[in-house]
Amino acid sequence: MELIAATRVAKAQTRANEARPYAARITTVIEDLAKGGASASHPLLEAPDEIRKVAYVVIAGDRGLAGPYNSTVIRAAERELMARSAEGIDYSLILIGKKARDYFTFRNYTVDAFYEGITDTPDYDSAREVAEYVSEQFINGDIDQVILIFTEFVSIGTQKLAVRQFLPLESVQTIAEVGGGGELTAEFEFEPSADGVLESLLPRYVESRLFSALLDSSASEHANRQRAMKAATDNAEELITKLGRQLSSARQAAITTEIMEIVGGAEALGGGDDEQIDMVAQILQQTN
Repeated sequence: MELIAATRVAKAQTRANEARPYAARITTVIEDLAKGGASASHPLLEAPDEIRKVAYVVIAGDRGLAGPYNSTVIRAAERELMARSAEGIDYSLILIGKKARDYFTFRNYTVDAFYEGITDTPDYDSAREVAEYVSEQFINGDIDQVILIFTEFVSIGTQKLAVRQFLPLESVQTIAEVGGGGELTAEFEFEPSADGVLESLLPRYVESRLFSALLDSSASEHANRQRAMKAATDNAEELITKLGRQLSSARQAAITTEIMEIVGGAEALGGGDDEQIDMVAQILQQTN
């Protein structure tokens, strides 16, 4: 399983790197729109006056044997949920991965949406499905804020927990500043209008953010599983060596005891003869 996980983490890392240019290009276009004076008012940008209900999108795995990967994300989500509940804020759970579903349903939390089979090898269609559901709930006013909780992939040896606001989106100007700022990358004419393009682009921006989080989580899960399986292999080899030594010691002790009994019996009968000496020699030969 260690070798399988190593192969999968390399593939997941490659997919995450391949998806970054798309997200970067969307951000670049939003930068140009913002610098060009676009000021679209989109429901995904509008923050409510009062937060009454928060949705938590929790990305965990479908399988175990991945070290602390699943438990770290799940417990972080539960801490966030309990902290908001103490403030009188209602919650909505949108879970990705069987491990998250099993944990929260076992503890009698209400799960509003559940997705499985997409964490091992995420695809954009699955990310779009989840993003559309979350966006629809937010636009309809069923939820006032969306928090995304996942594991960010930094390197094969480093992954970190990420708890980020997913909706409402930052302002267009903030997205542009995060993207890098600076002058216009080129002069564009937008059809039908800059505001119209921005309004159409923001849902794609939401989808790309969720897809990026799914890819990061997938790579992080495989990296954690590789480390867990390596530790299990090392522990198994150490245990085999230890038990082998114990078996050898026990076998040697049993043989020594048997020899002592034979010699002691011979002496009790008035001294050993050649037949008894041959028997001891045969036993010693069997131990070699």
